[in-house]
Amino acid sequence: MSSTDPKAAAEQAARERIRVSHALNGDSVRLAQLYREWANTFDQDQVRVGYCGPAIVAELAGAMQNAYLDGPRNAVPILDAGCGTGLVGVELNRLGFGLIDGFDLSEAMAEKARQTGMYRNVRGNVDLNGLVSDFASASYDLTVCCGVFTLGHVRPHGLRELARITRPAGFIVASTRKSYADATSFESEVRLLQDEGVLRLVQCLKNGRYLEQEDGHYWVLQVPATASRTVCS
Repeated sequence: MSSTDPKAAAEQAARERIRVSHALNGDSVRLAQLYREWANTFDQDQVRVGYCGPAIVAELAGAMQNAYLDGPRNAVPILDAGCGTGLVGVELNRLGFGLIDGFDLSEAMAEKARQTGMYRNVRGNVDLNGLVSDFASASYDLTVCCGVFTLGHVRPHGLRELARITRPAGFIVASTRKSYADATSFESEVRLLQDEGVLRLVQCLKNGRYLEQEDGHYWVLQVPATASRTVCS
């Protein structure tokens, strides 16, 4: 009988795929290739590493809708930026959101999200490190972004594009891995966007549950009613 524990081996393989993704330094071609190969096992891997970010981001989006946005929840337009296989969309739908759009760098991951049936529309081959030209300014009351601001993926300036896409007085709910926030200028980018009048920090929940082996920060940001609409370059 083999002494190898299949469950432990699967968890180790999942952690290794995550480690590899963090080493790609935002290289969109290599990231798209990695996620094309990963798409079929991605959801199982997230369970193996205890990924709870999607549920927390969705709950925070629900809280913002309850507290500040008019109209029934199923009529609130919401964008899942970097939707992956649709883990956040499933949680949003569970909470009663119905007008959910999504985009992802990987077409293979975007197709998995479409197959959930939770989205109105999902676009692949969209890179948040650049201009998200397929999405008009001020389109969504809520924008959520989970698992995207992480090492090797989207740089902090992607927040500016999310602000452009979100309507005045709307909200962005984003997660960051703690290691990403520590290693990048994410908090400095938030302060810069506040100084420019592009975003306002409503709340940051630091060191919350994210993965079994690492905490994360959860950011709630609001686009002011008279926000600047300068896009990133």
